[in-house]
Amino acid sequence: MSSPPLVDRLRARNWRLTAQRRVIAEVMEGEHVHLSAEEVLQRARQRLREVSLATVYNTLNELVAMGEVKPVDAGSGATRYDPNTGASHHHLVCLGCNQLLDVYLDPSATAIELPPSERHGFRILGEEILFRGWCPSCSDQV
Repeated sequence: MSSPPLVDRLRARNWRLTAQRRVIAEVMEGEHVHLSAEEVLQRARQRLREVSLATVYNTLNELVAMGEVKPVDAGSGATRYDPNTGASHHHLVCLGCNQLLDVYLDPSATAIELPPSERHGFRILGEEILFRGWCPSCSDQV
């Protein structure tokens, strides 16, 4: 249920893919990828030493503004970035190891909607659900 690879989506948009931007986009490919900026930097530098933390942050900010990456606040630690923007999904996070996974709700289930009385004048653009629990490895230690 994941989106096409980020690099392919960026090429389709004719976004200028410098060597640094390409490597940053490439390290964000795969299932259940939710990397922090620092993790993106570490992985990108394994492929291209010239990548800087400033370039990672600038690129991630541009990708978020374009809607190609979503920031995910899992409640502890650094913000992580999700390149899976094509399929509607939510997240599951382990309270022990902070593993973060994409989860898909049954599409036949009724949509979550905030009643007008609870919107406080906001124009709602979407919602995000974060399920919290213990992964199998951490459950054994609790």
